[in-house]
Amino acid sequence: MEIILYLCLVSFLAGLIQGFSGFGSVLLSLPLLALFMDVKIAVPLMALSAMALTVYLIVSLWRHLAWEKIVPLLIGSLFGIPAGVFVLKELKASLLLILLGIILVAYSLYGLVARPYRKGLKKSWAYLFGFLAGCLGGAFTASGPPVIVYTSLQPWSKDEIKVTLQGYFFVSGILVIFFQALGGLMTDTVLKYFLISLPPILIGTWAGHFFSGKVREETYRRFMLILLGFLGAFTIWKAI
Repeated sequence: MEIILYLCLVSFLAGLIQGFSGFGSVLLSLPLLALFMDVKIAVPLMALSAMALTVYLIVSLWRHLAWEKIVPLLIGSLFGIPAGVFVLKELKASLLLILLGIILVAYSLYGLVARPYRKGLKKSWAYLFGFLAGCLGGAFTASGPPVIVYTSLQPWSKDEIKVTLQGYFFVSGILVIFFQALGGLMTDTVLKYFLISLPPILIGTWAGHFFSGKVREETYRRFMLILLGFLGAFTIWKAI
């Protein structure tokens, strides 16, 4: 019973963060879940949970969905994934994680202090950021940060940012779940915990999305930058 209550609490918080910002659920929940369950259960459980969050937000923000913004990121990722796997084999992973963490923290601090950049990046930049995302996905199964940085640099509304992230996470999440299922990780225990966690995840996502609609665009962007800073600090801590 204690495990179920803890799982529900973590799932609600993960949904709340994801519903508000469009990302961050895995950052929050995976370390917490790993405290009381096997990582081989926690990781596929979070893959399923993240997919549920993504589908909910895509449906909620469907009118803002523009695949022409997402496809270049995905194309870049296809080329980046093999490069990431090669880097993981040839270089020390901890050093790369520390470098990634430093970049995220530096970008977060710069974005919070400097004047906001609102001109946006050209579409061609999406291929580069997608490639970087693929590299991180292939090396660390953490493709999100470059895509988050790219969307935060665009002059899009918070709903456009969130739905673009969800579109990218949806496709990449399907691939992750597929390969995890092939590897035998989607066990009966994982599916049982997922069904238990689904209601609090959806409630949390609804609450986060609701409160997101109540804040100004600038406040939302600052929240994204702060969350990115925490993501970078956590990455450095994990690598050390």
